[in-house]
Amino acid sequence: MNIKEAKQEVVNTVKAYLMKDDTGAYRIPVEKQRPVLLMGPPGIGKTAIMEQIAEELNINLVSYTITHHTRQSAIGLPYISKKNYGGEEYSVTEYTMSEIIAAIYDQIERSGVSEGILFLDEINCVSETLAPTMLQFLQYKTFGSHRVPEGFVIVTAGNPPEYNKSVRDFDIVTLDRVKRIDIAEDFKVWKEYAYKMEVCGAILAYLEIKKDKFYSVKAGIEGKHFVTARGWEDLSRIIKVYEDMELPITRDLVAQYIGDPEIARDFATYYELYNKYRVTYQVPSILAGEFPKDIASIVKAPFDEKLSLLGLMIETLNREFRKYAENLDIQREVFAEVKKLKAAAGNVSGNAGIEKDSVQGGYSANVNGLYETLRTGHDFLKNRMDKNMKAHMLSRYQAKIQRKILLALEELEEKLTLSGGNNEELFAAAKQWFTEREASRTQAIKTTGDHLTNAFEFINKTFGEGQELVIFLSDLNAGFYSLKFISECGNDAYYKYNQYLLLKDQRAKLRDEVMKAMEL
Repeated sequence: MNIKEAKQEVVNTVKAYLMKDDTGAYRIPVEKQRPVLLMGPPGIGKTAIMEQIAEELNINLVSYTITHHTRQSAIGLPYISKKNYGGEEYSVTEYTMSEIIAAIYDQIERSGVSEGILFLDEINCVSETLAPTMLQFLQYKTFGSHRVPEGFVIVTAGNPPEYNKSVRDFDIVTLDRVKRIDIAEDFKVWKEYAYKMEVCGAILAYLEIKKDKFYSVKAGIEGKHFVTARGWEDLSRIIKVYEDMELPITRDLVAQYIGDPEIARDFATYYELYNKYRVTYQVPSILAGEFPKDIASIVKAPFDEKLSLLGLMIETLNREFRKYAENLDIQREVFAEVKKLKAAAGNVSGNAGIEKDSVQGGYSANVNGLYETLRTGHDFLKNRMDKNMKAHMLSRYQAKIQRKILLALEELEEKLTLSGGNNEELFAAAKQWFTEREASRTQAIKTTGDHLTNAFEFINKTFGEGQELVIFLSDLNAGFYSLKFISECGNDAYYKYNQYLLLKDQRAKLRDEVMKAMEL
């Protein structure tokens, strides 16, 4: 199965393992909860989906690459204790708690959440001295004499032998105690993930043109050449930072992430071409409704160039779609804080404050009015963010949103400080500040909607209702943030062309069925 299907299978498994009966006991006893074994080539996103699953289910994730461990760190260090057997005292060898088991308890304490996933990568590539320990772990969920706490689901990952010479085959006894899921690379599925993670548009456009370059592991004269999904994503991150720093994207830089010299050279050449198209076509102008006069030359352009143009349009629109989602999440939290100011202004007069349990994010116990109310809310949100970040319970997106919320509240506090006045006047200033933010957000929604409409108009005017329109719609339908924007804000042009293509596809299928029936 592909990585998306594997993710859903793991989600279902975790939910099933953590389901309890009416007495509070797990429906599937812990000893019968088979560890999940994800088996697939390296770099396709096995670790990434664990992070996504933990985030979506709001549970802990403790992750280890087991090949980095020795037998001692896995099962603990030996020490001598005294025990009495049959009235006689004996020296007995015992073991300290495993580093891995201790990490689980530490994570529970940091997060306050008792359930989670223990993820062990490269499980079938351990050293000879650690192999028996891993077999014991998979069969009995213990490291040495210490058991994985109840409520933690074990998920492991390994590589097939063709990708790693260190692979050890599991025997039937072990395989009969795990839930094995085989995963294969799939560019179409990764592309959905890539849109959500804002992977560089040049990479997505290049791989759309040359899908066979997405994943490759092969042996050459100079050794193994490889390209992985992880490599493309990491390359995307460095490209974006280099672009912001106005540093050149060279073939050598690409080769540091793409382990196949031929593909690295090919992408570096394409990247330069992609930037040339960026200058030539001026996509922001197209989205603003200012179409190129020489449409005929675009129609006659090679198909690769057309795909690159579509990629540039999708990349620009996706930035706006993501910005919409970010602004919505920020504004919702800010609105909750402004409501607290309204409550404070409505319940006090002058500079008096009101009291509420600050642990719940309420108002300050100090009697200093709206300033303290605002600062208390800010401090509560900051403390919550710091705690969740230390517990690794926030995604990069969530952490970014929470930081921007704090910055917005600091901006509001500065505005109130400058405006001065009593509580009623301060709340009026806060309300005006929020209203201006909301007006700006509403205008941005309209602008993004107009850009999407203009994109459809340009494609229809230039290419008609051909494969370019199909590709553009497919990319929109593959994007998390594009679908979020369209479903929440609507877009008549999208509905029109999407419905047209659906009806066209249905008519084609019906025609094929009729032709087959006539042949019979």
